[in-house]
Amino acid sequence: MPYVKNERRNIWLREKPTTPGDLNFDITSLILDYLAEHGTSYTTINAAVGALECAKLEAYRRRAIPYETKKIVENGDVY
Repeated sequence: MPYVKNERRNIWLREKPTTPGDLNFDITSLILDYLAEHGTSYTTINAAVGALECAKLEAYRRRAIPYETKKIVENGDVY
């Protein structure tokens, strides 16, 4: 996870997605903008896909695992 400095985080002053479709559209648009800016090549596609994969893994690690652990405690483990 790239920990971006606070002053860089405020760049994203825009409407937030409210549906899964909006979120998908925003992510896709961001990747397409990145490719348009940096060129479509194996390197930039690999960088974009790598960033998506790492963001996915970090979101799972930081949000899904604690949620799943809480539910195991509440409902019992399957294994």
